[in-house]
Amino acid sequence: MIKTIVEKEIANYEWIDISEPTSEDFTFIKERYNLNDASIKDSKEPDHLPKIEEFENYTFVILRVMSDNFKENSDSIGEVTDRLTIFYGSDFVITVHKRRIEFLEKLKNIEFTSIKTKNSRKLAVFITTAAVFTFSKTLEQLSTRIDSYEELIFLKRMKQQPVLKNLYFIKRQIDVARKVIFLYKEVIEHFHSSSKKDVYTRDLKDLQIRTSTLYENLSENVAQLLNVFFNISSNHTNEIMRILTIFSVFFMPITFVAGVYGMNFKNMPELEWYYGYPIAMAIMIAISMAIYLWFKRKGWL
Repeated sequence: MIKTIVEKEIANYEWIDISEPTSEDFTFIKERYNLNDASIKDSKEPDHLPKIEEFENYTFVILRVMSDNFKENSDSIGEVTDRLTIFYGSDFVITVHKRRIEFLEKLKNIEFTSIKTKNSRKLAVFITTAAVFTFSKTLEQLSTRIDSYEELIFLKRMKQQPVLKNLYFIKRQIDVARKVIFLYKEVIEHFHSSSKKDVYTRDLKDLQIRTSTLYENLSENVAQLLNVFFNISSNHTNEIMRILTIFSVFFMPITFVAGVYGMNFKNMPELEWYYGYPIAMAIMIAISMAIYLWFKRKGWL
């Protein structure tokens, strides 16, 4: 669906927004604004990574925006982020997106005669800044989820499979965001080139650096939490093996005594003893007590 957000009578450029684009929509903007086939093809790829290209009469930008409601078990770039394509020339800006993008809806109500949006390039920078900021907002959500699993791992007993599975998805989502934020660098360097940079492109660059650093820290936190989880699981397994080993050490000599006197050979004088049974039980108890005292002395109990 094609919608005109800003007309040239209001600003010195027009802004056209296309949501859920069809082939006819792409054909229309290609013919009206003389767009290159290569950029049209790239803008149709759902999982295309951020990039920027300059053509003779316009600049082509692909952005990735953190999805507002991605599922907790999302792990691909198409599930975690949404694609936002921008074509901008001297007198036009075209935005193309398949899904609803919340910040884009809010930008439609701003004052387009302000210094931040006084020309098409500044509007493109403004939209890019808002796109990067969506990753900053998601940081809090991811941090909260990591904190909740940290509490579960350290303070509560949980089954291994759900925790490991959920931490995997968080790690994958952070990795996707890190990759996208890193690739934003090329787009931002283009906007912040020596001949074009201003205070707004400086803010955009600072936002990208800060967001990238925070995601790096978050990735390290998840990696450390996974290591702690594996160590706790390993210690728990070792504790179980320790208990089983202690039981087996106690029962092996007792089983040996019982096995010897359970063979029922004819020439076994102990079988005829009146006190044979209590003596055998006493031997078993004495062996168990000796093992217990030995373990206690070694500090194993």
